[in-house]
Amino acid sequence: MKRRITWVLVFPVSLLFFSVSSRFEVLDGQKSLTDTAKKAVKFGFGRTATPKEIASWDIDVRPDGKGLPAGKGDVKTGRIIYTTKCAVCHGANGTETPGVKLPGAALVGDTLAKARPKTIGNYWPYATTLFDYIRRSMPYNLPGSLTDNEVYGLTAYLLNANKIIKADVVLDAQNLPQIVMPARKLFIMDDRKGAPEIK
Repeated sequence: MKRRITWVLVFPVSLLFFSVSSRFEVLDGQKSLTDTAKKAVKFGFGRTATPKEIASWDIDVRPDGKGLPAGKGDVKTGRIIYTTKCAVCHGANGTETPGVKLPGAALVGDTLAKARPKTIGNYWPYATTLFDYIRRSMPYNLPGSLTDNEVYGLTAYLLNANKIIKADVVLDAQNLPQIVMPARKLFIMDDRKGAPEIK
């Protein structure tokens, strides 16, 4: 019993002693925390991606429409896709329902009068961003599984639900970038050239 008590007291004291002594050694320059090993040029695993693989991942769409694929979609088709693949998270109509917490964000809000919740109709500055986001990130459980035509259809349905386009519009790579989103005027382009201040 005496031996156990001795160890219980000696062990913490010895830890304190060693930690204090190592601190002093670092402070007086005896030891350095600088990494002296050369950086590895290669890590010995993986391979270089092929141009075909890079092209399959390089699918971003810019605000001006650059990067939009061929294809088309309409509101009616988009509504069917939304019901089968999106409503489980975003609700039957993409709107908030009082008393119901949906896993996904509200998508429909046709007025700029309310800033919350942020929706496609009151926050997104470019229609092409909607296409890009759906194409790469949705549905949540199978991102990237939608065809380009399905993404055009979903984009058409959601823009129509937000009262941005009419129900008979067929979206494609030519007319999608021409859509002016209601919230675009609320965004200010950051045109600073290295200035530290906030615009």
